[in-house]
Amino acid sequence: MKRTLLTATLALGATVMAAAALPASEWEIGPIIRGKNYSVNMPLTPKPERGGWSFDFPVGSKAAGHVHYVTFRPGSLEGKSRITVRYRVDAKAGTRFVPQETPDRAGTVSLYIQRRGDNWTAKGRYQYYRWYAPAASVRQLAPGVGEISVALDDPQWEPVVGRSSAGAMREALADIDRIGLVFGSSSARGHGVYATAPARFVMTAFRIE
Repeated sequence: MKRTLLTATLALGATVMAAAALPASEWEIGPIIRGKNYSVNMPLTPKPERGGWSFDFPVGSKAAGHVHYVTFRPGSLEGKSRITVRYRVDAKAGTRFVPQETPDRAGTVSLYIQRRGDNWTAKGRYQYYRWYAPAASVRQLAPGVGEISVALDDPQWEPVVGRSSAGAMREALADIDRIGLVFGSSSARGHGVYATAPARFVMTAFRIE
């Protein structure tokens, strides 16, 4: 019994460490939909950093580019209950992070999950294939350090269209494709952000526990 418990504990620890130490090359800056990458003028993957990764925001205008999604394929989430991410934004004071579709709002970062087989139409059953973390967990982008931690069974996760459904969320978690961060605004979570001055986003830890 003790050996079984110890084995399970070590296995869980290994999973958590693997998620935290996942190399930058396993993350994708996108989304890529029918061959088009919506993160305009961004590299396909972030740059490796000690314990994580980083990318530089496009600077100056919508035409210069914008970053939307940074995600990876986590494999099974069986037995997992929470996602926690820690990050740092390197930028001078006064730098603004601009949502490219809603420039009057503040730029934000939040957590995201996507079910396997999504066709990106958000119609019919596909309205429940993309899920955005509860509104209370959305963070405004600004220079400094930040943390987001969200329980996977929190009833406030939001589907791309319509009202939350605990059953649909459970189905998505059982057939997961991607997890990660989205950049946009409070009203358009993954619709892209650029900065008004040089700025870098550094992911320092990402854990699925």
